[in-house]
Amino acid sequence: MVTNKAILNRSTFDAIADPTRRAILDQLMGGELGAGEIAERFPVSRPAIARHVGVLKKAGLLRERRDAQKRFYSLEPRGLAEVDRWLQPYRLYWAARLTDLKTIVEERAKTRTENPAGDKK
Repeated sequence: MVTNKAILNRSTFDAIADPTRRAILDQLMGGELGAGEIAERFPVSRPAIARHVGVLKKAGLLRERRDAQKRFYSLEPRGLAEVDRWLQPYRLYWAARLTDLKTIVEERAKTRTENPAGDKK
């Protein structure tokens, strides 16, 4: 059985799977942008960017604000919460690996300090 939560999760991950859509999200980290401003930053047609923005909006990753006939978009951080939850175990994994690496580097540095000439006894 597929739940609404599973559908939302899939649409979020599908939305960020595309490099152009990730680039749009990156652009919006700097703040709200008009639809035209977003389109000007990419070497593809305005309709193509509009479709990408639509996918991001449908996935809950963007907020839209209208002012007369203009549309402005900003990030919807709550939309990335599921991605953040999914990444958490990987963050823990890499934190542990980095801690292991730090321990190895420190042990080697200590060995070199204790025996700078590299004498073998």
